[in-house]
Amino acid sequence: MPAIEREFIDAHGIAIVFDVHEAAGDARAVVQLVHGVGEHAGRYAALIAALTGAGYTVYADDHRGHGRTGMRQWGEDAAKLGRLGRGGHRAALAAVWQLTGLIRDEHPDLPLVLLGHSWGSFLSQMLLNDHPDAYAAVVLSGSALRWPGGLNAGDLNAPFQADDAMGTEWLSSDLTVGRAFLDDPLTTSTPLLQLFGPLNAAQLYGRPRRDLGRDVPVLLMVGRDDTVGGPRSVHRLAEAYRDRSGLTDVTTLVYPDARHEIFNEVVQAEVRADLLAWLDGRFPVR
Repeated sequence: MPAIEREFIDAHGIAIVFDVHEAAGDARAVVQLVHGVGEHAGRYAALIAALTGAGYTVYADDHRGHGRTGMRQWGEDAAKLGRLGRGGHRAALAAVWQLTGLIRDEHPDLPLVLLGHSWGSFLSQMLLNDHPDAYAAVVLSGSALRWPGGLNAGDLNAPFQADDAMGTEWLSSDLTVGRAFLDDPLTTSTPLLQLFGPLNAAQLYGRPRRDLGRDVPVLLMVGRDDTVGGPRSVHRLAEAYRDRSGLTDVTTLVYPDARHEIFNEVVQAEVRADLLAWLDGRFPVR
């Protein structure tokens, strides 16, 4: 089924654009997809098709300042894409939480899975800390422990520098992914610190909450060559969820030779299959 484009108005009057992708047949759960910085929900078409085909309804928004939301917010000025605007990072987080509320109102009988990539995974970590009762499971892709030493604040493309480097090689070992990112009119390759500013960027730091009070299943998926955090940081995040938050169902999957965007990697079919197997084991067909 084609996606249904909708919008809601956030607390600062910004129209947040989102899509609803209905599950094929009876839905077993809803997945809220939370994209990364500088990109938009439209880059997840293959993942969304796999999820809906397996019985999951997907809600995916373009965050504050990003994609279609950003173009409307900034009067179609693509040069401003990625800038969050009034309210900053807290407003962006609040808008993602607002969409969670909308989903729960529209599907009160279905479990809700939060699936965040990169910056979206950091937003998802924050939402799990603040609202553990809202989510039946959390999936974090390209994530990291949000703590000094766990996040790379430098040049993410440094290991892939060459005379002909595009600057996007860190995204995927399939270099057509980086070229498509640069050619996409709804993306920006401006670094996060420059987009957000130091005060908003500092709000990314934090750790899993102590004694979360609810045993939420968590899946962590990361490429071995991911320069944002990488396996070492993700393993530290998994330990924090077990030791600090008290979670017992924490799974970490590391993909050899894969970089940051595992859903756009050479092994993306394997990544999608692993995700569906993990979800299907926790959300049986209704």
